Amino acid sequence: MQLLVYIIVAIVVGLIMAALFGFKYPGKWIGAIVAGLLGAWIGDVLIRELGPAIGGYYIFPAALGAAVVSLIIGLLGRRANIKA
Repeated sequence: MQLLVYIIVAIVVGLIMAALFGFKYPGKWIGAIVAGLLGAWIGDVLIRELGPAIGGYYIFPAALGAAVVSLIIGLLGRRANIKA
């Protein structure tokens, strides 16, 4: 259950960041999902236990990490003029 929640949070946050800010990711939607997964993992490793938990998994660190990494990758993609 924990892995499923982790993946869902990462995908949702990655896609929301891509749609909300109109960033151009390498690989389009797949790039947004990968950025979300990477960020969720980093947020989980760095922050750990913060906010509400679902199935023993803390949502806030994953969402925050996914948003930050998606933002960084989106800004780098925009700066590099990657065509989406």
